[in-house]
Amino acid sequence: MVNRKELDPGNSPRAAYGARVRRLREQRGWSQEELAGYTEYSSQHISAVETARKPPTLRFSRKADRAFGIADVADSLEREWRDVQHGSLLEGFPEYVSHEGRAVEIRLYEVGIIPGLLQTPEYARVLADSAVRRGVITADQAAERVSFLAERQTALARPQPPTMLVVMDESCIRRRVGGPAVMDAQLARLAEFAELPNSVLQIAPFGIGERRTFNLPVNLLTLPDLSVIAYAESQIRGHLERETTAVLPLLTAYHQLQAEALSQAASVVMINEARKGTP
Repeated sequence: MVNRKELDPGNSPRAAYGARVRRLREQRGWSQEELAGYTEYSSQHISAVETARKPPTLRFSRKADRAFGIADVADSLEREWRDVQHGSLLEGFPEYVSHEGRAVEIRLYEVGIIPGLLQTPEYARVLADSAVRRGVITADQAAERVSFLAERQTALARPQPPTMLVVMDESCIRRRVGGPAVMDAQLARLAEFAELPNSVLQIAPFGIGERRTFNLPVNLLTLPDLSVIAYAESQIRGHLERETTAVLPLLTAYHQLQAEALSQAASVVMINEARKGTP
C-alpha cells in the first residue's frame, strides 16, 4: 500500500487504539473509504485515527464498534477509548488485553499483589481506592479500572477457557490488603482457582532467594496460532514484546521459576495457612 504509515502499538495508548482500528478494518477486507461509509466519518478522519494523528472520541468508538460488530463486548473500542481518555492503564496494556481474550494459554507471574485476573471485586476495589487516596487516579478512573478488570475476567469464562498457569511470589499472600474479611475472601478465591481443571497455581516461597527468576510481574500469552507474546511492566511503564528472540528467554525463565516454586498442593496448604494467620 502506498504511503502506509506503520505504527508501533506499544508507543502509546492512542497508537494502540489506531492500530487496532486498522487491524479490525483490514481483517474485514474494508478500505478506509468503506469504513468511513459505515461510520459516517470521512476517510481522512479514519486515516488520522489509525495513524494516531487524531485522538479517538466516544462517538467514533461507538460507531466503529457497531460497524465491526463488537459493541458491548469486553474488548470493544469504546472500552479502549475510555482507557485512552482516562490514562488509567500503562502503555502497551490495552493491546495486551486485546490478545488476552483469545489466548489459549496464559502464564502469569506476580509480586506483591494477587494477579488481576484472580482478584475478587472487593480486593480490586481496595487497591483502586488506595490509588485514589494517593492522587494517582481519580475516583472515576478507579471505577473504570475495577469495571475493566471484571470484564477481563468475564471474557475468560468462555466455553473453552484458556489454560492458566499462575506463579505468585509469597509476598502476594502475605501482604494484607483491605482487612481480614477482604483478604480471607481473596485467599479463598485462590484455593477455588487451584481446583479448576484448566488451572495450575504455584507459590514461589521467600526461601528460593536468588533462584527467583523475575523481579517484576510478567505475563506470557500463547495465541491460537501457538505464537507467544509477553507483557511486562514497571511502576510507570508497560511493554508488549512479540519478537521470538526476546520472548523465548522469558519463557525459559518462567519454566525455571515453576521448577523452583512449590507444587500446587503445597501452595494451597500455604494459602490456607495464611488464611488462618499461620506464618
